[in-house]
This record gives sequence, structure tokens and C-alpha cells, in this order.
Amino acid sequence: MQPLASEQICKEKELSFPQVSPVAALEPIIAKGKFFFVGGEKFFVKGVTYGPFAPGAHGAPFPERSVIEQDFALMRELGANTVRTFTVPPRWLLDLAGQYGLRVIVGIPWAEHVAFLDLPGIACEIRRTIEHGVAACRGHTAVFACLVGNEIPPDMVRWHGPERVRTFLRELVEAAKMTDPDRLISYANFPSTEYLDIDFTDFVSFNVYLHQEAAFRSYVSHLHNLAEDKPLVLTEFCIDSIREGQEFQAQTLAWQVRAAFEMGVAGAVIFAWTDEWYALPLSGEGGFQVEDWAFGLVDRQRHKKPAFHAVQTQFHLPLPPPLPAYPKVSVVVCAYNAERTMAPCLASLEQLNYPNYEVIVVNDGSTDRTREIAERYDFIRLINQENKGLSAARNVGIAAATGEIVAFTDSDCVVDPDWLTYLVTTFLRTGRQAVGGPNFPPPEETLVPSAVAVSPGGPTHVLLNDEVAEHIPGCNMAFRKSVLEEINGFDPVFRAAGDDVDLCWRLQNKGYEIGFSPAAVVWHFRRNTVKAYLQQQRGYGKAEAQLYFKHPYRFNLLGQSRWLGRIYGDLSSFVLSRRPVIYSGPFGRGLFQTLYEPPSSLLAFLPLTLEWNVMAVLLCLTALFGGGYLWLGTVPLLLSLWWCVTSAARARIDPRFDGVRARLLVALLVYLGPLVRSFERYRWRIRGLTGVEPIHFAETGQEPEVSWRQRAFHLAYWSEQGTEKESLLYSTVEFLLPRKYLLALDQGWSPWDLEVSRGIWSKAQLKFAGENHGGPKRLLRVRCAVRMSQPARLAVLGCGSATAISVALGIGELAVVTALAGMVTLGAILYQNFRLGRVMYHAVEIAAKRIGLAPVYRNGKA
Repeated sequence: MQPLASEQICKEKELSFPQVSPVAALEPIIAKGKFFFVGGEKFFVKGVTYGPFAPGAHGAPFPERSVIEQDFALMRELGANTVRTFTVPPRWLLDLAGQYGLRVIVGIPWAEHVAFLDLPGIACEIRRTIEHGVAACRGHTAVFACLVGNEIPPDMVRWHGPERVRTFLRELVEAAKMTDPDRLISYANFPSTEYLDIDFTDFVSFNVYLHQEAAFRSYVSHLHNLAEDKPLVLTEFCIDSIREGQEFQAQTLAWQVRAAFEMGVAGAVIFAWTDEWYALPLSGEGGFQVEDWAFGLVDRQRHKKPAFHAVQTQFHLPLPPPLPAYPKVSVVVCAYNAERTMAPCLASLEQLNYPNYEVIVVNDGSTDRTREIAERYDFIRLINQENKGLSAARNVGIAAATGEIVAFTDSDCVVDPDWLTYLVTTFLRTGRQAVGGPNFPPPEETLVPSAVAVSPGGPTHVLLNDEVAEHIPGCNMAFRKSVLEEINGFDPVFRAAGDDVDLCWRLQNKGYEIGFSPAAVVWHFRRNTVKAYLQQQRGYGKAEAQLYFKHPYRFNLLGQSRWLGRIYGDLSSFVLSRRPVIYSGPFGRGLFQTLYEPPSSLLAFLPLTLEWNVMAVLLCLTALFGGGYLWLGTVPLLLSLWWCVTSAARARIDPRFDGVRARLLVALLVYLGPLVRSFERYRWRIRGLTGVEPIHFAETGQEPEVSWRQRAFHLAYWSEQGTEKESLLYSTVEFLLPRKYLLALDQGWSPWDLEVSRGIWSKAQLKFAGENHGGPKRLLRVRCAVRMSQPARLAVLGCGSATAISVALGIGELAVVTALAGMVTLGAILYQNFRLGRVMYHAVEIAAKRIGLAPVYRNGKA
């Protein structure tokens, strides 16, 4: 087998060039959250690809030195600060890049195009190639990062299997880190193998070729969510000026650069610097000049093309890009006994890169040094009040706000300098009335806080798709002030938690969408002790109980929130979940091969529920004291234990503290957190139902008229805009459809207009009617009948028949068992009927509000 080209390259040759002048060391670049930093300042990668080239007289696959110097000088004129190579450059070229203030992303080529995991010895040869390539760059301050691969063809990934390829790439990253521990490492992926889920690199690199702006922006949002808490760099995007024309190339690259940075990428690298392009040999020989493509910003003779000037304009703008307008934003921080984190929070808000904002701090009756610390900062408005709870404090902040937009963060958060810019960008671009962003735990200094930070149950976002959220956490959310006033702000019943969930759900019930800005980052200090973590879970359990009474249709059978979207950062729902499905396209030829994750279900969380564990303990006690099979109780408990251990094994613990102790602590918190939360949920629901604790029930427009004879309830709505029954019908369908209900519309043969099913026991049949009262006046009536499904009838009939036969045959024990089974089944059916009926009531009420219908009460008055 011929040696790999990269292995030949990385053996540095003795050069005949005179020694270059000493290069001033460039400061190291670090990756922190979604961005890169140099000396505490953000560093945005503004780059171009360089090469591949035919070997020069010096033996390396790069142009002659005089041409390189000309290129680097033009790159600085362009505004570029980074060069991406596809082969390992010699040290003298790195020195030259450093002299021009350019960073280098070094690509290390290897044989991605062959079945590299099947051919004997080639996997070891690839590892050596990576090690030699990284070693050739070791210690050089001009090197930004090394890429351990580029676009493995989807056929090869499909042939070997995604998990094998992913494991091999992890080994390459580990080999690179062993060679140079401080070097940033990544892999250049592309849409055809997006599903590889490369989460073990220092930053996420993607080559993207989309020439329509809406599709480009949408895909960048998607990549941000794949990257999660790591920087996203677009390592290639391009336009061929031969086929598309030079003007189209210039226009497209200009909006691509602008859109990429508006969407919050940490870097954008344009392919390519020059039209000069040499196709590297795949097996050591046979390379050739490519003449029928022209992707460069300059031509082969280094003459500037229109694209050069278009990109130059974008590269010289401040980043993030300037906004067309800067509406005033009021930042509200509510604090209660926050002396530990108040100073860093306010210091970060003082450094915001946004020209039109105010900060309002509501000190909610703190008894520590919170007020004293806040008074040191002259740029804030401080409001001191007695303790009234989080929601009341937020409402005070809203009332005091003078901004068009009200943004909220918590006193235990540190915001990114461009936090407001990215939030406002999303407001202006999408026109949505609410926008939120992610919150990440900052690095901790000891083991326990580091383990707590990655344990489940913390505040996080829930996304319906890449750009629309179902929930944004209270530490990172913003709203148009007019919308907050429209829904009367936050509900004061939520004193410590749950206020953000309630507000998001009420907004969605009004028909508003919540936008998501993945680059609008805040750093959120998690609880730093196990006791504080469990106390937080108790608070969340109480909040869920309060939310249940206001939004019963958003909870499952066990009283847990039933989210429609994906919960990010969750550790505890993968063991019994269905495996993700890869869309590869016919014969593996799809251009965008995506990983589709099925929605989580109650089964996915069952072993961590209080109910499961109580049942297991009762079975064990029954077996120990009353006789029976002990394994009936121990198996569920062992399954819960296995679940916790496997969840902890997936946690991304800070490498400084990773080890058996940290993993065991995370496993313990995975187990205890949901149990504490569930216990508090039951406790507060009982307190609410018994009147011990005041509760807020769901807002309703009217009491339904219930007909027990028909097993149905009736609702009525008044319209003076000529609204017909079809509008109410389709608004109801629109509300139910994303909630995974099985819907059937009348096709002309049914006595109902809409049939709704959820589960196997129950179905609801809705009929709509419209009364014409002259002109545009309409009275719309709704009847909802709840019925047992066919399987429910068969189950009850089967249990009843089995009981009757057992009695007739004189088999008393069997009769008791079948009778009990029948009663349990009937109870489950009746309970599900009740739940479904209640969901239908709320669905129709919300649907009616969305289209502006007025409820009609029993006395007939609207």
C-alpha cells in the first residue's frame, strides 16, 4: 500500500530559505461556551481556506514563499484573521502566518475515501498520521486548531456503521490530545453525515453549502442545537463563480457571512481564497490542477474578484453585526439572599455590548448583604421591598421598566457580553413576542458542585423545533412589554419556581410563539451542595403541583409535565426510549442525513418515578414478611439502579474531577432528584385539594353544562365578526395536533365533527353547530361526548364474563381475581374518560379565545 500523502507532508524537510525574523507569540485561544476568547476578549474566526496546492520548489504542498507573502498581505487587507489549510504546513509557513497576525486551522488529511476500518493496518496508519500532523504544529502559537478529519463520505460511514466511525474519530481526537494536550481539536463534518454526533471535540465544525438565505439560517440554528454548549464554526461555504457568475458569488457570500454571525456562529471560513486548486492524490500520486471550478475570492493570478470586496465589507464590520435598530431593553434581576453571586452578575450586566438598556434590580426582602452589594453599582435602579416571592418581584420589575422589551436573568447568573444583542436580533428578525436562550453551568472549583451541575432537573430549555421553544427558563428570557401586560404578567402564586413555565404556557395558549436564540448565552451557577440541589428539586415539585391545577392538560397520568418538545441536557430518559432513527435517503445518498429522535414517553422515565420505587419496595416487603417471590421487588429496584448508573456514565463531568466518586454522586442524584420532586408534588397537590394551601385553578370562560344522560358537556360562544363553526373546529384541531392526540375529522358519514383519542380506553366526540342571529352575529355551540373505546368495552366485558363463569363453576379464587381485575380496569377507564373530558374542555376554551370568541354563561349573558 502507498503511504498516505499526509504522512509524507508531516515530515518536515530542511529548507533552503533564509531564516525568518522572530515571530511575536500570539496569545492562546480558549473555547468557553459558544465562543472563543483571547485574553478575555471574544475572538470571532473570520477565515478563508488555503489550498490544496501543488508542491512548490520547497517540497511542501504550498505556493512559493513570495506568493504566500502576497496572499497573507491580501488576507489582512480582506479583514481575515484565520487561514484553514487542508495539509499540514511547514513551520516556516506558520511563522509567516504569525508575522501577518493570522491564525491557522490545520487540516490533517488521511484516506477517508476507503473502507479504513476494514483494511489491515490502515487504522493504525491513520492514527500515526494524526499524531505526526499534530506534533508538527506542537507549540506554535499561530496554530489555532487541528482538524483530525474532513467529510468522511456517507457511504463509508454507512458501510462501517455510525457508531464504529464515531468511536474511531474519538480515538483520533484522544491521540491528538495525547500529542499536544493544549491544542484545540475538531473534525470537519458536513450535512451528509450530520448524525455522527461528534460531541467530544473542543468545538463543532461544519461545512455547509446552502444558497438560499432562509434555508441557510434555519440550518445554522439546527447546527447550534447540535453543538449545544460548544462553539460552532462554519469551516466551509462557497459559491462557484464560473457557474453562478461573479456578481452572484459576491452577493451570496456577503449575506452568508452576515447571516452566520447574526445567528451567533463563533467563526466563518470561506472556501476558498484563490481559484488555484490542486486535487490532492488519493494514494500518493496522480494529483492534478482543477480548472473548471472557481470558488476563490481572488483568481489564480491573485486579482481581486467582486466577492473579495463584498466579504471585505462584512469582515470589517464589528461583531456581532450592527442591528437596524436598537429598541430599549429593560433588564430585570430579582434577588433574594444572593450575596454569593450578586457582584459577578451585576459586573457582567455593566459590560453588555448594547447601546440602549437599563438594569432594574428588585431586592425581594433579602436578609444578607445583597442590598449592600447592589448599592455599589451606580448604573442600576434598585427597588427594595419586603419578601413577596419571585413572581411578585418580577411584576414589580415589569411595572418599573421603561423599555420596549423586558429581559429577565437571575442573580446567580453571569451574562455573555452580547446577550442582549443576540436576543434583540431574534426579536427583529422573526417578529416573535418572546425570545429566550440557553443557560450553561460555569466551571466549578470542587467535585461536588461539578457533579451537581451535570445532574438532571436543572433549569433548561425545551424546543419544539430548532427556532421555536415550548419553554425558556426564567434565567434567560425576554418579552415585549406589551405582551406581558396583555397576560397580566407573572402569577404571584409561584413564589420560587414555576413562574416561567406558567407564563410560557399562557403565551402559547394565546397563540404566541416563543423564539429561541442559541447564541444569547448566560452562565448559571448551579446549586453547590447536595442539600441545596435536593432543596431545589423540592421547590420544583411544589411548582409542578401548582402548575397542575392551572394547566391539567399538560400533565401525564403521574402528574409529570408532558412536554411536546425536546428537553435539552436531560440524562434520565434514554434507556427505555426508542433508538434514534437516521434518515440516509435512498441508498444512503441523502444530502442532509439527519438523526431523528422519537419523543420521550412515560415509559422512558418509569424506573425513576416515586410510584415505581414504592411499588418495588412494597413487593419486597410483601415477599419478606408475607411470603412470595422476592425477585418481583428486587428486579425493579435493580433496574432503577442500572438506569442511574448508565445515566451517570453519560454525564459530561469536568475532566478535572471526573472519576468513580463523581460518577457515583451523579448516579445518586439521578435517583434521589425525581423521588424528592415527586414526593413534594403529591404533598402540595394534597395540600391544595384540602384547602391548606391556596391554589389557582385553570382560567375558564364558562362552566360547562353537563348532561349525564348523554355523557356529554355543552359549551357556547358568541361572535359578532361572523365567525363560523369551522373556525372553532380547526382552532381546536390546531391546539390538539402537536399534543400527539389521535384526531379523526368527519368525512361525511359520522354523527360527529371531530373524534379525539389518547390511550386505548377512551375517545371524545365533538360536534359543532352555528346559529345565525342576523348579520355577522353568530352563536356557536359545542357538544363533547366522552365514550369508552372498543378495547375498553371488550376488556370490561371479558372480565365480567370470566367472573360470571368462575362463579358458575364454583372457582371462587379465580372469580375474586377476575372481579378485582375488572374493577381496576373499569376504574382506569373512568379515570381516563374524566381526564380526556377535562382536556377537551380546556382545548375548546383555549381554541375559542385564540379566534376571539366570547364565552356564554349558563344564564345566557356573554
